Amino acid sequence: MQELGAGATVVACDATDLAALTALARSLETDGTPVRTVVHAAGVGQLTPLAEIGSAELVDVLHAKVAGAANLDAVFADADLDAFVLFSSIAAVWGSGGQAGYAAANAYLDALAQERRARGQVATSIAWGPWGGGGLVDIEEEEMLCRRGLPVMEPDSALAALAQALTGDETCLAVADVIWDRFTPAFTAMRPSPLLGELPENQRLAETAALREQDPATGSGDVAAALRERLAAAGDEAARGEILFELVRGETARVLGITTPAQIKSRRGFVEMGFDSLMAVELRNGLTKQTGFRLPATLIFDFPTSVDLVRHLGEQFAQQNTGRADGPVNESEAVAEIKRLERVLTSFSPQGADGAGITKRLEALLSRWNATQGANRSDPEPVVDDLLETATPDELFDLIQREFGKS
Repeated sequence: MQELGAGATVVACDATDLAALTALARSLETDGTPVRTVVHAAGVGQLTPLAEIGSAELVDVLHAKVAGAANLDAVFADADLDAFVLFSSIAAVWGSGGQAGYAAANAYLDALAQERRARGQVATSIAWGPWGGGGLVDIEEEEMLCRRGLPVMEPDSALAALAQALTGDETCLAVADVIWDRFTPAFTAMRPSPLLGELPENQRLAETAALREQDPATGSGDVAAALRERLAAAGDEAARGEILFELVRGETARVLGITTPAQIKSRRGFVEMGFDSLMAVELRNGLTKQTGFRLPATLIFDFPTSVDLVRHLGEQFAQQNTGRADGPVNESEAVAEIKRLERVLTSFSPQGADGAGITKRLEALLSRWNATQGANRSDPEPVVDDLLETATPDELFDLIQREFGKS
């Protein structure tokens, strides 16, 4: 850089200290080297579940990003800058587990860039994916991120993207290396992402997934067929349960990296064992390949223990074996489906017309169910209003006790 006439001066200054930052900027201007470009790249990492974040941690995480950016904006409010660059994060774009405070801090940077543009000033906020070469990501985290579909970027490639963003005079953009077929299924396992769903790469993945749903017996057909033969040859339901438990335990150990599957306890929850969304998808994919069954990405959340999952796989086999996947179901199957519906509805918050439509269908379903039950009763229960008109005091007390559990 010196050959090009550039020099470097290293000065210790806390950007969150407005007075110190102002003094530094004025001294540089006095020395005849006024600041032409501002780059705010400071930050404090975070990996804490939202419910466990304390006020002190939140203040630290926010302070490093927000206070420094706000002070730089104030100190150079009237300066004729070539660039004002803010290092944001993809955590502020589509979210990241354990980084709620970090996401909020970086979202402030994105908003600040837009506000500066509205004031007629230069500003570019880049929501970065993970960088390699040290910094906030160590070797162990690099491996974990790559498994999740977010390999770290080489610094030279990231800097080239930075130069391109400044040349294009961008305000807000995201720069990350993403393996979509690995990242998206895990990220959307518990809830859809309209933002990611609009990307062409993910639309193609969704189309492929829809085709697989129509023909779930993809992958290793021989393996699935061999399993079905073993299950069919098993003497009774208990024997089939043992076969399926060994399968679930083996796949669970594989995903967790445990060399001894016997360590997996049947009634211990998958989340308790350390499963996250990515592992849930890996387990689903492994079991789909082994069984050929149509299994959801939310498998471990719908069936939280090995016992629950084995029971579900047994039901899937029974339906497939009898050829009545859409035929009559027994009481336990109906209860299982109701529980699944409860989980879906409690994790889904429809708004407007969508919510009204779902409510209408649920009410219609309940109405048909009540009508069916009424038709099946040989001695239908009297209407409550009629009971109140004809009941004796003892009968009223009995009604209250049965309906409300109070004497």
